[in-house]
Amino acid sequence: MSDTSESNAQCLANARLVLKDRVVTGRVTFEDGLITEVEEGDHVPPGARDCQGDFLMPGLVELHTDNLERHIEPRPRVNWPHLPAILAHDAELASTGITTVFDALRVGSITGGKTRLDAYARKLADEILLLRADGDLKISHFLHLRAEICSETLLEEMAAFGPEDRVGIVSLMDHTPGQRQFRDLSALKTYIGKKRNLPDAEFADHVARLKSLQARVGARHEAGAVGEARRLGAVLASHDDTTAGQVRVSKGHGVRFAEFPTTLEAAEACHATGIAVMMGAPNIIRGGSHSGNVAAAELAEAGRLDIISSDYVPAALLLSAFRLAEIWGDLPRAVACVSENPAAAAGLTDRGRIEAGWRADLVQARQIGTTPVIRRVWSRGRRVA
Repeated sequence: MSDTSESNAQCLANARLVLKDRVVTGRVTFEDGLITEVEEGDHVPPGARDCQGDFLMPGLVELHTDNLERHIEPRPRVNWPHLPAILAHDAELASTGITTVFDALRVGSITGGKTRLDAYARKLADEILLLRADGDLKISHFLHLRAEICSETLLEEMAAFGPEDRVGIVSLMDHTPGQRQFRDLSALKTYIGKKRNLPDAEFADHVARLKSLQARVGARHEAGAVGEARRLGAVLASHDDTTAGQVRVSKGHGVRFAEFPTTLEAAEACHATGIAVMMGAPNIIRGGSHSGNVAAAELAEAGRLDIISSDYVPAALLLSAFRLAEIWGDLPRAVACVSENPAAAAGLTDRGRIEAGWRADLVQARQIGTTPVIRRVWSRGRRVA
């Protein structure tokens, strides 16, 4: 029930508040979905909730997650009813402290064969938006269209969306084998093998088909997707930039943030041109990329990391912030990577910080050893977990 709020004032006291530049003991009061007061001190006023020294931080903002797709297709070619899938996805994110999500939906399909990609985004988006309009979702949902450049139907599928559809992000994704995320074809073969179990000959045909498709339509699809993002009023993101040259192209398109650059070279180029760098939380938790690309910790140590995405493990987002805080020795800076920074990159200026006048999206957590454990979550002042 993300876009409605409690009408009565609430106060969370005796908490370690993770503010923009420091951590202090204090209390937060909120009413009608907005923070009204932030005060320092351990006093617990009558009627306030005693947080007993737990951390209180802004609600997490997720720009790119495959989690909804996992719910609608829990196994390859196993389709799950959309309504319960969306509700389960929404509840799962709320339970992990995510209070704003840009649901990533693929646009661009490939027909035929074991590796076909069927169109689904428009229908699923309609169902998400209907649930939101009826007040059935716990957290705030926007749409993120993953524009598959190497596909057959990209522009036709994007044309079905309009400015009223809450499309906040369009990302330019080129998964042509042999470059970007899958420069190493053996990594691609392992990835597809787990999902589709392709014999060698079929894998070779798949690679050849995608390369041919990209050669025929790639340039037109890329230019068209950039234009569609502009029409929809969406922020543009790049995906898996590998070289400085690719970053220059992204900058020319008007890209605001880079999803998962695969090399330090690309991250450095993003930094030099003012493009925010986003990396995956699983990369931080696992200590490296599952595709063999640059480690997020390496970018963090180099000061080239701005945003974290849970990617395919929602619970990893908060955990990664605390791991990042260990690297930097700075919890507010790390928490900003999962709250204020992604919000700003997506053009949202009302959330991501504990400050009077901002949305009352809040997460209460305590640590067990080095692991943060969520106690409670509020979205616009309503407790959702």
